[in-house]
Amino acid sequence: MAASGRAAGPEVIWARPERTGRGPRPAFTRDEIAEAAVRIADESGLAAVSMRRVATAVGCATMSLYNYVPGKGDLIDLMVDLAVGEYRLPDRPSGDWRADLLQLARQAREMMRRHPWLPGAVLSHTFLGPNALRYMEHSLAVLEHSGLDDALKLELISMLNGTVVSMASAEQAAAERAKESGHSPEQRQAAQAGYLTSAVATGQYPLIARVLAGSGPVGDPDEVFDRLIGRVLDAYAGPTAG
Repeated sequence: MAASGRAAGPEVIWARPERTGRGPRPAFTRDEIAEAAVRIADESGLAAVSMRRVATAVGCATMSLYNYVPGKGDLIDLMVDLAVGEYRLPDRPSGDWRADLLQLARQAREMMRRHPWLPGAVLSHTFLGPNALRYMEHSLAVLEHSGLDDALKLELISMLNGTVVSMASAEQAAAERAKESGHSPEQRQAAQAGYLTSAVATGQYPLIARVLAGSGPVGDPDEVFDRLIGRVLDAYAGPTAG
């Protein structure tokens, strides 16, 4: 222990007792506290989540909440793991690891649409809680007969999650910019397309002009998502995979 009486290193919230201190049986569970925090974040954003506001939501004094959750960082860890618990994991893999991982990626995308604060929280809070461990165990089971070595399995899972977080973040940022401007995403895209058309017409950007001429329309967002995730999976389905 450090001289201050606090642990020398970071503590994982799930390694701590459900409630510190003495007294009667805990009045709340961590899941109930996390659920209250998630509701606040879903309605008002992650910045709106405070120990005081969560304490009010569950019906206790702010200082009492610290007996259950030591700080806001721990609270966000609980929120992230609670959201990860929304994965619908089958009892066993189908045998087609690419298809199974695509389904997990689609679920993650929908999860992040339900919880717009989640991508940012995932990037800054990386402790694996019980639900995240359950997801990881299932993902490794999916890859059990992929032919990939263990290091590549972990790399692929990380790459897949990172790609989904990046795409979800971009999607949410575009929606937020559209909301702030008062224009729809389609209107903003049309404005960007008009600007690009004018810019390439000057002849100053021949490579951009060539690429745009041969690329065609962007396509349905769901199809684009599946295609990009498919390319990530295909990158690991080479000579090292079975």
